[in-house]
Amino acid sequence: MTTTVSYRPKAGEIPQRPGVYRFRDAQGRVLYVGKAKNLRARLSNYFGPLHSLHERTRAMVTTASSVEWTVVASEFEALQLEFSWIKEFNPPFNVQFRDDKSYPYLAITLGEPVPRVMVTRNRSIKDARYFGPYTKVWAIRETVDLMLKAFPMRSCSDGIYKRAEQTGRPCLLGDIGKCAAPCVGRISKSDHKAIALDFASFMAGNDSRFLDELEKRMREAAAAQDYEQAARLRDQLLALQAVLTKNSVVLPEAVDADVIGVAHDELAAAVQLFVVRGGRIRGVHSWVVDKELDLELPELVENIILNAYESRLVPAKVVVVPALPEDADEVQLWLTERRRAGGERSKSTMRVAQRGDLASLATTVRNNAQSAFLSYKTRRSGDFVARSQALADIQDALGMEQAPLRIECFDVSHLGGTNIVASMVVFEDGLPRKDQYRRFSIASSTDDTESIYQTLSRRLARINEPDDDLEVISEDGEVAQKPKRFAYRPNLLIVDGGQPQVQAAARALRDAGVDYANGDGIALCGIAKRLEEIWVPDSDYPVILPRNSEALFLFQRIRDEAHRFAISYQRQRRKKDIRSQLADIPGLGPARVRELLRHFGSVTRLRQASQVEIAEVKGIGKATARTIHERLRA
Repeated sequence: MTTTVSYRPKAGEIPQRPGVYRFRDAQGRVLYVGKAKNLRARLSNYFGPLHSLHERTRAMVTTASSVEWTVVASEFEALQLEFSWIKEFNPPFNVQFRDDKSYPYLAITLGEPVPRVMVTRNRSIKDARYFGPYTKVWAIRETVDLMLKAFPMRSCSDGIYKRAEQTGRPCLLGDIGKCAAPCVGRISKSDHKAIALDFASFMAGNDSRFLDELEKRMREAAAAQDYEQAARLRDQLLALQAVLTKNSVVLPEAVDADVIGVAHDELAAAVQLFVVRGGRIRGVHSWVVDKELDLELPELVENIILNAYESRLVPAKVVVVPALPEDADEVQLWLTERRRAGGERSKSTMRVAQRGDLASLATTVRNNAQSAFLSYKTRRSGDFVARSQALADIQDALGMEQAPLRIECFDVSHLGGTNIVASMVVFEDGLPRKDQYRRFSIASSTDDTESIYQTLSRRLARINEPDDDLEVISEDGEVAQKPKRFAYRPNLLIVDGGQPQVQAAARALRDAGVDYANGDGIALCGIAKRLEEIWVPDSDYPVILPRNSEALFLFQRIRDEAHRFAISYQRQRRKKDIRSQLADIPGLGPARVRELLRHFGSVTRLRQASQVEIAEVKGIGKATARTIHERLRA
């Protein structure tokens, strides 16, 4: 086997300086862009023995045919150049973002002579200030309607504005006081722009100044017995207060922060970004990330930050993240530059919130990200076209004669070699058939491969026979009615694990008389955790599926469901097993557990024993005896 790729540069050729590197394929397409504090040290990680590389990294390295690098003066320059090239080349092995461009924004066109407030999905209006995004159009229109009572600026289209200028008659909004009507000269364009700037300042979080000023002017008008003016100011004050009540107050008014939450697995991630200005949530951004390479959370956070603030947002004074990137100082410098480009003078800092209000909000944001991630996976699973594509891709990847309409997946769970159980979940047409799930109790086994062999042997023995010794378990853990036989033979058997588990399953198939290699109707494969690689029997190399493929997503979902079902059964067994209960007590190891059971002779006598009797056992103190007594009685 080749130890490394042929295009590996000599170690002396690679400089030991900061820089950016690019892997290209034979056609010159950029496959991956990365940065490094030390190019030689970083690139050497890609050119080790192929068998030692992460599967996704190995796929990228073997797909490429050349590597090139550019030396820069500092790590910060490397960060900027890397991000610029990712945007330019869109490399397939870098993180791919699914943007939230469908969300509406509130925009104020400050670049126009007569600024306009509008609801839009267009993020490219020159010199416009954006606020949001909002999840519902009606919510932003309601906000604008309330705000126009306090800041009566133009909200009409260009056509309506020009017609009013020509006729000398304002539109309805001018007549009812929701526009200062600069179109007919009721207010100068400079004064109207000042109103627009106040509107933008209020939306940016400077709300307390306006409230205090309005209340002061209202009291002054009332004291001067100008009750009509006082009533107008009162209505404006109430309108602004109504807008503020629509934004949850989560932090002190002085807080200016962006809080990022991430929920992810090996294939994708959901991101939530809460924009907090003046202590209130002013907007929520959400998007999904497809991960081609297996990124750790700090590196993923760096990619998320660069994508979020590249054109979408002005960074806050504080950016709260779930984990700090490796080059946090350079990322903070980049954020500060973006903040100053947006007209702010103060620096932007990045940190992980450990306690206090920001930490509480970070938990809320993370929960929202988890909910969004679950919704994303649910929508993807419910898509008929996606399921059909996944089954077709699995057929091609495994060389099956037909698409696997019925898939059965097996997983083993145990606690330190005790309470060994296994699960079987069934998917038909890409959807779970929970009424046909099975669970297995394994009396003894030497390791996971032996457990897989036992489980598959028991399953295969029941393909054409009644399965009276297998229980059908509903979601609430109750034993449902036992069917006489399975609906039909599976097209594909999946085991949770790599090559050793697959070989054990293949041995069970052979012993059961099922020749998986000669089209007997049952294919076999395994999916390894973390690396998400698909192993087939008698193969030295796994099948590598694209990270964003529907086939890999379905494999992952089936594997996770089998794991969940096995864990739930194993936990049920643990609750009934006194050894497991005792093992959970701090200070009780296997030796003391054996001594307790030997001393009392039976589980029944141990459960009936008093604290004093338990304390008489060698090595058991009074405090431990009291804990044991309480646990067993509970």
